[in-house]
Amino acid sequence: MMTLFGDPEVWLPVAFAALMGLSILIYVVLDGYDLGVGILTPLADEAEKDRMVASIGPFWDANETWLVMAVGLLLVAFPAAHGAILTALYLPVAIMLIGLILRGTAFEFRAKVALPKKKVWNIAFFTGSLMTSMAQGYMLGFYVMGLTHTPVAHGFALLSAVFLTIGYSFIGACWLILKTEGALQRKAVDWAKGGIWGVVLGVGAISLATPLVSPRIWERWFSVPEIFLLAPLPLMSGALIIGLWVVLRRLPSADDSFAWLPFAGASALFVLAFTGLAYSFYPYVVPEQLTIYDAASAPESLMIILIGALVVIPIIASYSALAYYVFRGKAQDLRYD
Repeated sequence: MMTLFGDPEVWLPVAFAALMGLSILIYVVLDGYDLGVGILTPLADEAEKDRMVASIGPFWDANETWLVMAVGLLLVAFPAAHGAILTALYLPVAIMLIGLILRGTAFEFRAKVALPKKKVWNIAFFTGSLMTSMAQGYMLGFYVMGLTHTPVAHGFALLSAVFLTIGYSFIGACWLILKTEGALQRKAVDWAKGGIWGVVLGVGAISLATPLVSPRIWERWFSVPEIFLLAPLPLMSGALIIGLWVVLRRLPSADDSFAWLPFAGASALFVLAFTGLAYSFYPYVVPEQLTIYDAASAPESLMIILIGALVVIPIIASYSALAYYVFRGKAQDLRYD
């Protein structure tokens, strides 16, 4: 094994960082859109709310599996980082978990209670979605600022919470363009047109803050030849945003043939933003404190965990892909009888 891959103390932490990063990225895209749909529900009427929830009904629970996978990998592969990160983020993590519980409960009960009580659970569904997205945005901003308890760090984390929530609502609107039709699809196009500017501001704010909080990241971004390696990311992001705006101005179309483009473009935009963050912080798992090599478990433990991860992750990916294949096409009424 060592002759095939080299020193396991080097490649195993990198492999687990890649698997953890992949799990986080998949979660952000997949659960991001269904959180975004929940955030947008107050803008719809009662019948549209039902169709919006139906559009995420077969997928939302499986989407959250990727969050469990990412946190599990962090715990078993980088236990020192797990302790440091969750200690610094204890309150927003607690708020996120409460939001996820409230959201999951509301998802089930809103479809089963009498009509007068349904409004209460619709509010709970929106509240849980908002709590979860705001908490995740706060954690992202606080992480970018180095997990330091300063007024500037907390202020930026609050700003990041707002922008990520708008970003989730944007990709949620793009999902609704793909999965709905008629008046609701037209509304989703308008929501996406408004949300894209929040995405621009959010990506811009984090892009400006990231090199300023770390001389190491500044050097990685702006030294030669590194600046030329990084340059394609913002250029592709700018081109994607322009392309998304052009497509949104042409939707909805009569034949609905381009309804998939906004969601594909929004997903690609999230991938580029995540790639930029990963490039900036590597090899640190706790910004400027712990590298993946410092925080990693023993190579013997990592090897055993890797075997399990390489079995579990394809299973999760397979049943997720199967669900998206089976429930492809426009959303239908969600029934429990």
